[in-house]
Amino acid sequence: MKYCSNCGSSKIEFVIPVDDHIKRYCCSECENIFYTNPNMIVGALCIRDEKILMAKRNIHPRKGLWTLPAGFMENAETLQAGALRETMEETGSEAKVIMPYTMFSLPHINQVHLFYLADLLDENFGPTSESMEVKLFDKDEILWNELAFPTVERTLKYYIEDSKNNEFIFREEDITLWK
Repeated sequence: MKYCSNCGSSKIEFVIPVDDHIKRYCCSECENIFYTNPNMIVGALCIRDEKILMAKRNIHPRKGLWTLPAGFMENAETLQAGALRETMEETGSEAKVIMPYTMFSLPHINQVHLFYLADLLDENFGPTSESMEVKLFDKDEILWNELAFPTVERTLKYYIEDSKNNEFIFREEDITLWK
């Protein structure tokens, strides 16, 4: 940060403000403090006829690897709306949320990932500008060595485990480093 968006001053310092404990950008001219907050990633584990909808990424990071449809939540949208929008953007398909399913705090990259369990409403899926391939996978067809993110891998493993008893529960956990 080079200039204060409040007063235009170039007197920006990266310091710990009074009564705080984290370094932040602060304007020494107008004393404005600039807070940065984690990014929220929302997505959906979409199921149709016991198959899982997955997309092969056509964008960085992890281009060419498989993922569940997910992405950054936008301002002025709900968690569910964001997950359904990302599903449409990455697969061209509509889904209906069943329940929140997994949530992961990733403090080392300042992100929170939330995946919903959802019903895939149609089979009108296909590649988009964000996905080079979109496919329904049987549980035993998942390409484990080609998954883009650890949160996707964990969500898929939980789903397979829960499918055995047909009991789906919400899980929340912290991931402090990528594995």
